[in-house]
Amino acid sequence: MAVTTRLPVGTQEGSFVSWSPCLVKRQLGEFGVEVRLGHEQLDDYLRFVAARCRPNTVLASGFDLLVFFTFIGKDPAQVTTTDVLDFIADQRAPRRGGNVIGLHDREVGLSARTVRRRLATLSGLFGYLAARGVMAASPVPSGLTARSPGSRGGARVPLIRTPYTLPRLLNPTETIALLGVLRTVRDTAMVQAMLLGGLRRCDVLGLRLEDIHLADRRLFIACGKGGHQRIVPVAGRFFTTLSGYLQSERRLVESKSNAVFLVLKGPTRGAPLSAAGLDEILRGAKSRAGLNRLTCHMLRHTCLTRLREAGMALEAVQAQAGHRSIESTRIYLHLSNGWLAEEYHKAISALEHDLDETACAATLRAVR
Repeated sequence: MAVTTRLPVGTQEGSFVSWSPCLVKRQLGEFGVEVRLGHEQLDDYLRFVAARCRPNTVLASGFDLLVFFTFIGKDPAQVTTTDVLDFIADQRAPRRGGNVIGLHDREVGLSARTVRRRLATLSGLFGYLAARGVMAASPVPSGLTARSPGSRGGARVPLIRTPYTLPRLLNPTETIALLGVLRTVRDTAMVQAMLLGGLRRCDVLGLRLEDIHLADRRLFIACGKGGHQRIVPVAGRFFTTLSGYLQSERRLVESKSNAVFLVLKGPTRGAPLSAAGLDEILRGAKSRAGLNRLTCHMLRHTCLTRLREAGMALEAVQAQAGHRSIESTRIYLHLSNGWLAEEYHKAISALEHDLDETACAATLRAVR
């Protein structure tokens, strides 16, 4: 079944577009997806992305391109750097009135992360078209040149600065409330996989029956973020819940799919649970538990932060999380309540000792 998305076209003055951007999404098998926009060059690029990336990335790229070309109202070969800069200004403009700001990032327009992702999509598209000889060069600037007084040359300043923000966590009371309102054993198993194992949403939904190592209490993540594989241990409580789900709810479905987590009722009963389905489950649980915010990544962040607080080495947290760079893992140092205070007091005690000795020496000199 194909799903079509179309946005109102905002063609700029003096431009001409020979096509109307229209996103068509079609499911391919259990997890594949085909995305088309109705333009040969853009569809070629989306096929290229689909061959390299996960379905969620393909969908995000398709929607980003839909938003851009709906705004700009031009064919890809006609796009200029000015068009890209105008698009950035539009994306950062206030939404719902200038007096409305986001509670999380305190920004009036779309979040910097969203705009930066859309710029990355455009950079990928026009880099692809330039490599194929459709365009001489990409119209997306890599940044702005800034020179400091007395310096030679200039540093590149990113077009969009992304603020550094700490992830949100669940406290123990919120965690207990969440687990208490989950309606199925399946839902409890999925939440525990993220809360006790630090798995991503795609890790959970991508699990196959053969990926479960009950004897070792480990899970094989066959296709994690970026297509990377890893084996992670998970608490025994999760495997107890998972066994209960496999022996009861999943067995009753009688599905031929080897996906672990399936749709339990409705017209798609027996099909692998989708990302939208898992998000819907969490939205219902959030409401019943009285939580202000709840996402899959919050559960993951809560797990990895607690592991670090309990003394798990940063390198081990990196392996558990599936981070390619340890720099991504360092954020859990800041989220751990005791780490910063411990390091600070250890360092400040030496400084206070030096200050006390200096003050004592000055007092002795004054007495003499």
